[in-house]
Amino acid sequence: MPERVNVEKNAARFIDQDDIHEKEHDKNLWNAVVKRGNVAAQIPEWEELRNLASQIKEHTLTHLDQYIEMFVENAGKNGIHVHFAKDAAEHNAIALEILSRHHVKHLIKSKSMLQEECGMTPFLEAQGIEVLETDLGERIQQLSGERPSHIVMPAIEKTTKDIAELFAQKIGTDPNDDDPNSLTEAMRNNARHKFLVAEAGMTGANFAIAETGSFVVCTNEGNADLTASLPPLHIASIGIEKILPRVEDLGVFIRLLSRSALGTPATQYTSHFSGPREGSEMHIILTDNGRSKRLGMDKFWHSLKCIRCGACMNTCPVYRRSGGLSYDATYSGPIGIILDPTFDETKYSELPFHSSLCGSCSEICPVHIDIANQISEWRKVMMENKKVPFGRRLVFSAASSTLSSPKAFRLMEKVSYNMLQILPEALLKNSTLDPWVAHREIPPVKKETFRDWYLKNKKENEH
Repeated sequence: MPERVNVEKNAARFIDQDDIHEKEHDKNLWNAVVKRGNVAAQIPEWEELRNLASQIKEHTLTHLDQYIEMFVENAGKNGIHVHFAKDAAEHNAIALEILSRHHVKHLIKSKSMLQEECGMTPFLEAQGIEVLETDLGERIQQLSGERPSHIVMPAIEKTTKDIAELFAQKIGTDPNDDDPNSLTEAMRNNARHKFLVAEAGMTGANFAIAETGSFVVCTNEGNADLTASLPPLHIASIGIEKILPRVEDLGVFIRLLSRSALGTPATQYTSHFSGPREGSEMHIILTDNGRSKRLGMDKFWHSLKCIRCGACMNTCPVYRRSGGLSYDATYSGPIGIILDPTFDETKYSELPFHSSLCGSCSEICPVHIDIANQISEWRKVMMENKKVPFGRRLVFSAASSTLSSPKAFRLMEKVSYNMLQILPEALLKNSTLDPWVAHREIPPVKKETFRDWYLKNKKENEH
């Protein structure tokens, strides 16, 4: 049985490490939310775009078999070799077979959450293939031996001082030089020559177009363009949910993606790949890996609409303060909470409870995924399937009984009120008994409860 992710312990480790990381993480992500709000306000039809994007995604997902067939047929006409992978193991095996056939020993790759999801890099490295992440944030995480902590900004948890120390350790730079421009230049100098000797490049895809059999990759660094263009072999890993029906639909999503992710009008590079260039090969690994199963889940299939913008993560008060690595999963933040349990319900059983259910994620989602509602539904699933500790199930059961009975609720209110007045503060603030109180101050106990005050004033006003 897989070990449950201890998200509470992981979050505490991030929060308690110093006075800088949590504050910087929170500030940087909130800045992205503010920028998103500003650029969205400049487009009068913003809400219309969101509604249209949601409708296009729902239509595509409910006719997915037809659009997959159309995409494969048209990609084949373009000279692209399309392979089908039912799960992560098949995806990795197909990638290895293609790379082995071409005697690849040096592989460069751009950011792909699907490849991360499949554990592809460690798999290929175990087969003797050197893998270089070309996205700066992904490369930082690769050197750190850590997962991406954010869908769009993989190393957002790190400060420039962290990166300076990491680069000094791994590529021999000055540990005291934490200037972002110097650090970026140092990594460019370290990686560029590796681009030139790579025998193959791998990318993901933001969107795939059924009508043309082409796909689109959006980046701000241009690394995906180099990855796809320099080596003679290009392999793209594409989840089946990335398919859109028509080129015309693409414009809707391009307008939404970068604005939602970073608060910028568009990514610096929006690259369209329609087929192999002369003298090269292009392959697509069209991957399911649980997506068709998720599509059949009545309450959770809307999660497949996700365009991986990360807006829900940027706005989430829990994610901003606990860090992406606390989820110990490929996908973190609110979108991770509703995706990860579909991969392993036991391992990620704690994630649905790592949320305030404030609803901000649902409000900001560019394709109207009901994220907060799905988090709530996953809590029910975990309770019903007994995936949470017995003690918590007992507490929730007692709470359900108490809150469903006015008489029991009033009694519990009185008992709790009296306990707060007589129990010693050391017991009330015992973080071993209740971790929730570790970083919070207990408010002073009022002389009377709101209910008592209301009933007393109601009587006085009646007279």
